Amino acid sequence: MQSTRIYLSPPHMSGDERALLLDAFDSNWIAPLGPHVDALEREFAELVGAKEAVALSCGTAALHLALLLLGVGRGDEVLTSTMTFAATANAITYLGAEPVFIDSDEATWNMDPQLLVDELRTRAHHNKLPKAVVVVDLYGQCADYGLIRQACQWYNVPIIEDAAEALGATYDGQPAGTFGELGIYSFNGNKIITASGGGILVTNQKELADRARFLATQARDPAPHYQHSQIGYNYRMSNLLAAVGRGQLRLLEDRVERRRANFEFYRDALADVPGIGFMPEPAACRSTRWLSCITVAPSQFGATREDVRLALGADNIESRPTWKPMHLQPVFSHCRLRGGAVAERIFEQGLCLPSGSNMAEEDLLRVVDIVRTVGHCSPLSRDIYRLAPQRKAA
Repeated sequence: MQSTRIYLSPPHMSGDERALLLDAFDSNWIAPLGPHVDALEREFAELVGAKEAVALSCGTAALHLALLLLGVGRGDEVLTSTMTFAATANAITYLGAEPVFIDSDEATWNMDPQLLVDELRTRAHHNKLPKAVVVVDLYGQCADYGLIRQACQWYNVPIIEDAAEALGATYDGQPAGTFGELGIYSFNGNKIITASGGGILVTNQKELADRARFLATQARDPAPHYQHSQIGYNYRMSNLLAAVGRGQLRLLEDRVERRRANFEFYRDALADVPGIGFMPEPAACRSTRWLSCITVAPSQFGATREDVRLALGADNIESRPTWKPMHLQPVFSHCRLRGGAVAERIFEQGLCLPSGSNMAEEDLLRVVDIVRTVGHCSPLSRDIYRLAPQRKAA
């Protein structure tokens, strides 16, 4: 008999979502826009400390609009992290621009600040600065924004923060998504909170938010008939999804604490296993641990990351390699790159373990036992190993 499936990052509903969704349904606000969209935008902006939030159909739409709002167009170059999901680079190409990839640093796995400085200095010397920098907050952790922001301010290059994976994270106490002119988030089904889909764009500039709403609603001019002077997009979030998102948003801190507890469990339970490492968390960062990521050094562990993934899969447990760097993707192989070795090593050795905020103790123990067995270590004793008190209470 096959074991119960353990997913990588499943949705975790509470009940509030259903009540709000039924309210939207009963009010007959089914089409895009509506009172729950307006409320979600207000509540989200307050939560992250932004002046404006715009609810959209997905995080990729938010990225596309953010780039458009900054004037990115055909022939421009945009610097971005090579270690990311393809949507980051795809959105740049939608506008006819070209991504230029920057390697990760060891301390955060995000964009290497010094490599960014080097690239901007070189570009300034050749009088060819990029149109923007898109910084990605990977797996629930902010990049090192101290030097990144200084460099971009010095060269007057705007930042878009791709915080699709990092809602709830902070850097020096400041919420992820608020370190640039524009920030974006995802409500995709596997994120720390979800509306089954959707995304949010935030900014402190009202004129940018107003223009985003205009463009996202097919750029309809103010007139009693349908009139359009510009190309627009069908990018607004539906009232139904916004209702679900509002219910989920109320639970953000609880979901962050539970996922951080998952990570601590894995780190404690695998601490004695040779060759197993963990995604670091610098002192300035508070990661959500959206996904708990390990690295597997074959020479010490005695097996590869892929061996671990396959063993987990054989027991009906979903895991996934870390993102394959964009510079290794065939579709972006022609793009310029600064560095690359760190991201390549993380991809070669990195594995994302099941991280759902609704995981039970036995689920975590199943995962750990398989990892330890692949590495020829003894399983944990159920009698002496227990979850952290905060997880038990949750």
